[in-house]
Amino acid sequence: MSKLTIGKKAPKFKGLDQNGNAIQLADFEGQTLVIYFYPKDNTPGCTAQACDIRDNYKALSKKKIAIIGVSCDDEKSHLKFIDKFELPFPLIADNNQKMVTQFGVWVEKSMYGRSYMGIARTTFIIDAKGTISHIIEKVDTKNHTAQILAALA
Repeated sequence: MSKLTIGKKAPKFKGLDQNGNAIQLADFEGQTLVIYFYPKDNTPGCTAQACDIRDNYKALSKKKIAIIGVSCDDEKSHLKFIDKFELPFPLIADNNQKMVTQFGVWVEKSMYGRSYMGIARTTFIIDAKGTISHIIEKVDTKNHTAQILAALA
């Protein structure tokens, strides 16, 4: 798939959340949707990012902004992550890497000289008409809500 850019329609995704419920783009028609892709549940950066969004969730909700987190962890892992950190938003379990591929965030990474495929931490803001209005690629995990709100200001 070609790289997603601002102004393009968001991919018509469909995934299952931590409870096995289907979530799709059409569910958010008429509202702003923030989809954030993160590498792994219960890791320091991903936890900081999720908790920053959790701590500011009411402010985001007041602005009618829906939040979805996506990683390749399974539903069971997501459920533990949500319970442990009391996250008020759904996490999609993208076990087959369909969504991460659709959004172009399944990339080759390297650590300690070893190459592997993984998720590039990226946030997409989708407007009420299903168009990508912002893409945040340099995510500040501890201040991610401020980045989202600044992008929408």
